[in-house]
Amino acid sequence: MSPRSVRKPKSEPSQPETSSRPVALLQWYDRHRRRLPWRAAPGEASDPYRVWLSEIMLQQTTVKAVGPYFEKFVARWPDVTALGRASQDDVLRMWAGLGYYSRARNLHACAVAVTREHRGVFPDTEEGLRALPGIGPYTAAAIAAIAFDRRTMPVDGNIERVVSRLFAVEEELPQAKPLIQQLAATLLADSRAGDSAQALMDLGASICTPKKPACSLCPLNEDCTARAQGTQETFPRKAPKKSGTLRRGAAFVVTGGDELLVRSRPEKGLLGGMTEVPGSDWLAGQDDAAAKQQAPELKGLSRWQRKVGVVTHVFTHFPLELVVYTAKVEAGTRAPEGMRWVPIATLAGEALPNVMRKVIAHGLGL
Repeated sequence: MSPRSVRKPKSEPSQPETSSRPVALLQWYDRHRRRLPWRAAPGEASDPYRVWLSEIMLQQTTVKAVGPYFEKFVARWPDVTALGRASQDDVLRMWAGLGYYSRARNLHACAVAVTREHRGVFPDTEEGLRALPGIGPYTAAAIAAIAFDRRTMPVDGNIERVVSRLFAVEEELPQAKPLIQQLAATLLADSRAGDSAQALMDLGASICTPKKPACSLCPLNEDCTARAQGTQETFPRKAPKKSGTLRRGAAFVVTGGDELLVRSRPEKGLLGGMTEVPGSDWLAGQDDAAAKQQAPELKGLSRWQRKVGVVTHVFTHFPLELVVYTAKVEAGTRAPEGMRWVPIATLAGEALPNVMRKVIAHGLGL
């Protein structure tokens, strides 16, 4: 552990023994644990399916946003075998609006693999879990610890924040991740590994928050280096974010009676397999005239009307601006190759990503 990475204050407060931290965490957790739909009640065994499903959904997404989706999924597919027998299209429809759609495709692929290759039973080791589609090091550790009580510490954003403050880790993320992982492992209790991990997650979510942490309520407050320095809100250290280059394009909202013209995006790539209205490529520096040239051709369509304003959306690596054009054709008009008509009344059941929901709402004036 480099002294440059973990800094001690010049005048340290009286600190508990390191070995008491896991005990203090579990005592706090037993009193203040969050009630979450995927979390087993005290004394009950965790369901690996529910743990896995929640961990995939929670990637890059908040607990508040995930809750309703989790409930819908388990109501329709109560176990991994049921999900493995579903179609990918059905899974994408249920996932629509949750974002980061590669997770939905990997979720389905993983359910299929567990169903076919493991007879519907999740592997109970990190190594076995990592061999499954869509399960990386963090997710494997989380499932192993929470579902199978393997003595391992998954490190999510909440745990990163708690640990970086507790030890005053000066190194910037993401370079600091290996050190934070090493330090987080010192907070594992001798038993109840899953509860140790969930205790840290809950501590970061409810007490050791990004802004204005409630340090006076923290079970580790007398043992926190950043608090002793008065610098807790400055951790974790992060390198400046690089914003991607703005991309521009056009979207074409075509109605035929009470139906809307849509197509499916290619299976691989951004928003793979999702439903969209026809559109141009999304390119940096693209002008409106070039984007409009990529409009679909339909019999009886003579004029495009440009809607006032643009639809904006921010993806992980770039912001996007879309000009929206609308047109109407007669009901029953043949859809161009690779496209289809869907009733506007049933759009809620389509696998529409959020950017397309914005486009359609703008185009139809909803």
